[in-house]
Amino acid sequence: MAKLTIGFIGLGNMGGPMAANLVNAGHTVRVFDLNKAAVSELADKGAIAATDAAECAIGADIFISMLPASKHVKSLYLGETGLINLLDSKTLVIDCSTIDAESARQVGSELAKKGIDFVDAPVSGGVAGATAGTLTFIVGGEQSHFEKAKLALVDMGKNIFHAGDIGAGQVAKICNNMLLSILMTGTSEALQMGINNGLDPKVLSDIMTASSGRNWTLELYNPCPGVMETAPASNDYKPGFMVDLMAKDLGLAMEAAQQSNSSTPMGSMAKNLYTMLQHQGAGSDDFSAIFKLFSK
Repeated sequence: MAKLTIGFIGLGNMGGPMAANLVNAGHTVRVFDLNKAAVSELADKGAIAATDAAECAIGADIFISMLPASKHVKSLYLGETGLINLLDSKTLVIDCSTIDAESARQVGSELAKKGIDFVDAPVSGGVAGATAGTLTFIVGGEQSHFEKAKLALVDMGKNIFHAGDIGAGQVAKICNNMLLSILMTGTSEALQMGINNGLDPKVLSDIMTASSGRNWTLELYNPCPGVMETAPASNDYKPGFMVDLMAKDLGLAMEAAQQSNSSTPMGSMAKNLYTMLQHQGAGSDDFSAIFKLFSK
């Protein structure tokens, strides 16, 4: 596989290990983040520390951003001070942030006017997947841009899907996370009802995993403490994927539902429950902490 010069901005819980995997794959990786400690940590692993976003981006074959929200993505790329004025037309931009689809389309459209290729590529798999290099990437953009993006994505992920045009990656991601929140909420509810009626939650989990209630949360991410040693629930709900992030994604899902006149009563209920959990001070807990709402 060809080795690339890659710029990477956004070295948080997800972005840091993603960039580290690109370094480990032998690419030349320039990194930048407002958190200087995060930059230093990547530099110790072999990345090149950039002093600002411009230095990180100029001359890159591929430029990757992993940022918290739409406003950060648009601020980075667009406007008089945006990278749109500095990026080379040979650079492919990959935004791995989870944002609304319309913002992704806006960024892609503005970059295209400058001859700069863009794909949105939100991820699934959490911090564990980012560290292990087993993330799922859900990509929106032209087929040729998708093929080029894969040159970098394969070193950070195991499953790489082309969902459609720009913005399609974001839509698929929020559909997936809405379903995940519903599954986690329903699994928590069912497990607690079993506990309230005298069942051992591990036994009940084994029964449901082998029955028609089988789902990802039961198999790999059980929300009941003590049932699954490797799950955040058995480690005081340390994330993982935070409640705050799930609530954010559910907000994006509800916006998309409204714009498309989609009926999402289960998603709406999950959004309300995760907002309630935030209000109880659990925003930084893993999203499986929704179990607490039923166990109190």
